[in-house]
Amino acid sequence: MPEFLQYGFMQRALLVGAITALICPAIGVFLVPRRLSLIADSLAHVALAGVALALVLGISPILGALGVTVAGAVGIERLRARGRLQGDAALAVFLSGGFAVAVVLISLGRGFNADLFALLFGSILTVSPADVWLILALGLVVVLVIGGLYPQLLAITLNEELARTSGIRVSALNLGLTLLTALTTVVAMRIVGVLLVSAMIVIPALTGFALARSFRGALQAAIGAALVSVVAGLVAAYYLGLAAGGAIVLASLALFGAASLHGRSSRARRC
Repeated sequence: MPEFLQYGFMQRALLVGAITALICPAIGVFLVPRRLSLIADSLAHVALAGVALALVLGISPILGALGVTVAGAVGIERLRARGRLQGDAALAVFLSGGFAVAVVLISLGRGFNADLFALLFGSILTVSPADVWLILALGLVVVLVIGGLYPQLLAITLNEELARTSGIRVSALNLGLTLLTALTTVVAMRIVGVLLVSAMIVIPALTGFALARSFRGALQAAIGAALVSVVAGLVAAYYLGLAAGGAIVLASLALFGAASLHGRSSRARRC
């Protein structure tokens, strides 16, 4: 057994990292083709407002982030569905608004504290057993819903108008996908921090699409890339003393770069 696996904190970090590596790409592959990558970043900033509110009120930051992020997800979809704002405009409103609320609440709470700093930049190496169970429960919800709605989610991802004419409830599915993104954001922020959550959702998905020719293949490749990134980032954090969240995202970027080069070389050979 490798040395770093002998420690309980590393075992917990690998477990929650694996959960995150499973659910983040599973959401990302449905967002990236529809040009909704910004939704992850918007909900991350809304989650930051939830964390700040929870710390001001003296309640669990995870639960505070969960409640506020779910409310933000519903708000985004209501604005988009009613046509009051275009999709990207609605996301921009919630991104800037969430961050502004967070800044105000942080000032009311007299600045940063250890909990806020950990959730802002990630603290996977300090995950407690209680955090593991909460993250596992949220991750299970995401996996079960995606598994049950996979055909419908695939349909609206490939052609939303065709899916609507086929009788699929597109608005309900869009709301469901946004809510799943909110849950995933809350899970991932404990791992890589609020500022890097969108990277865990988007970059592995981009890697999967660069490597695979089918949607299912892209999903599998994205999950594989995310798992490799988590393991590589944690190993680098343990042996080199790096910030775990940043190391995981850098590993993910490296894999995306390699996948992009591989895709270009493959296309060049076919030509």
